[in-house]
Amino acid sequence: MLAHRLRQRRNFLATLLLSQGVPMLLAGDEVGRTQRGNNNAYCQDNEISWLNWDLAWLPENSELLMFTQRLVHLRREHPTFRRRHFFRGIHGSGVRDILWFNPDGREIDDDEWSHDYARCLGLYLPGDGLGDWDERGHVLEDDDFLLLFNAHHEEIPFVLPIVRDEAIFEVLVDTALPHGQPTTGNQHPAEEPYPTQGRSLVLLRHRRRRAA
Repeated sequence: MLAHRLRQRRNFLATLLLSQGVPMLLAGDEVGRTQRGNNNAYCQDNEISWLNWDLAWLPENSELLMFTQRLVHLRREHPTFRRRHFFRGIHGSGVRDILWFNPDGREIDDDEWSHDYARCLGLYLPGDGLGDWDERGHVLEDDDFLLLFNAHHEEIPFVLPIVRDEAIFEVLVDTALPHGQPTTGNQHPAEEPYPTQGRSLVLLRHRRRRAA
């Protein structure tokens, strides 16, 4: 039960910091701040609403802090997670800026969005689909990113889709792991299943070859 709670903390932080828009983090959430179940503590001038700085020294909370720092770094380094325009599906020359996949590695069709039993899906963000420019007028590009979400309580093998030729994915974040990332074996080829654990989020990257 405790391991599940720690995983959920990583899930919420990863969902926030990998989402579009401006992330708003309450001070202390990055070190496991708790209000002991009170969701309306604004009028509590006591330990419920105070920030306990000693929380950061607990091992599981220092790991959470490092996990949050890595997410902030990813967001800062990659414009994919800081788009200035919302997704349009297809733009400009026909480049798609977002794709959705089933665990079997194929794109989700319109009918499947109405299924109430879906618990696992993939979100692909092509690095050449940003449709934006930097402050010097250069076209913004990035690596490709694949996010896997499994809200089911059991592991679901997720077949990594082929979007580009010779795609090798690098696992950057896996909230099912204690530190939120693998220490070994983080390279996974397309068409192979990735073991997406129950109640977890996985972020994978495909490094794109940039034009010289």
